[in-house]
Amino acid sequence: MKIKIDNIDVNYIQYGSGKDIILLHGWGQNIQMMQPLGDLLQDRFRITILDLPGFGQSSEPLEVWTISDYSHFLEKFANEVHIKKPIVIGHSFGGRVAIRYSAHNTIEKLVLFGSPCIRVEEKLPLSVKILKTIKKLPGMNEIGEKMKKYIGSRDYKAASPIMRKILVEVVNEDLSKYAREIEEPTLLIWGENDTEAPVTEAKELEKIMLDAGLIILPGTHYAYLENLGRVVSILNNFL
Repeated sequence: MKIKIDNIDVNYIQYGSGKDIILLHGWGQNIQMMQPLGDLLQDRFRITILDLPGFGQSSEPLEVWTISDYSHFLEKFANEVHIKKPIVIGHSFGGRVAIRYSAHNTIEKLVLFGSPCIRVEEKLPLSVKILKTIKKLPGMNEIGEKMKKYIGSRDYKAASPIMRKILVEVVNEDLSKYAREIEEPTLLIWGENDTEAPVTEAKELEKIMLDAGLIILPGTHYAYLENLGRVVSILNNFL
């Protein structure tokens, strides 16, 4: 199904019956990454999965968005498709949007899969340090932008020009203050070998949230898919 919100074409699917669940995918992904989970929950819940703007079959934002912009978009989307007080489930980037959305909107419960929230300062690789130095030199900014294509992350290289700028915005935002404001029960499900969002970050997130519990499963950044049956069993008990 398609809907237009603020001149952005949004692709989504909605099926099942019961309380509303919104499933939010990670960066560079689409509806298909969350559908295996939705399919196993549709007997008890009405499932809504969307391609976030810039991904899948949804059009890109017309300007550089922050996590707050994605959250405000989600508010409008939920209103348009008549969703009130949903259960929000997000993976990675989708989890970051879920945190921001849940801080200032009424939800039933929140579930996060491998969702980095607290910004951790890391030592920069030499190549990145060189790039930052080059971009500061007079007349070298354009060359610096071209170099990003070769030394940037996999996500950065694969993104369009506007989505590259959005990626820089969203990964640099610390969402701790929003996580602290969430009052509803929250379940954190993490892979023990997640290198994109290490378990140490999940433990810190659990500490700062008002009502959160952490479950660590075998697997990587995609532990929710690698342990799909177990995750569904956990969710059926939590939700």
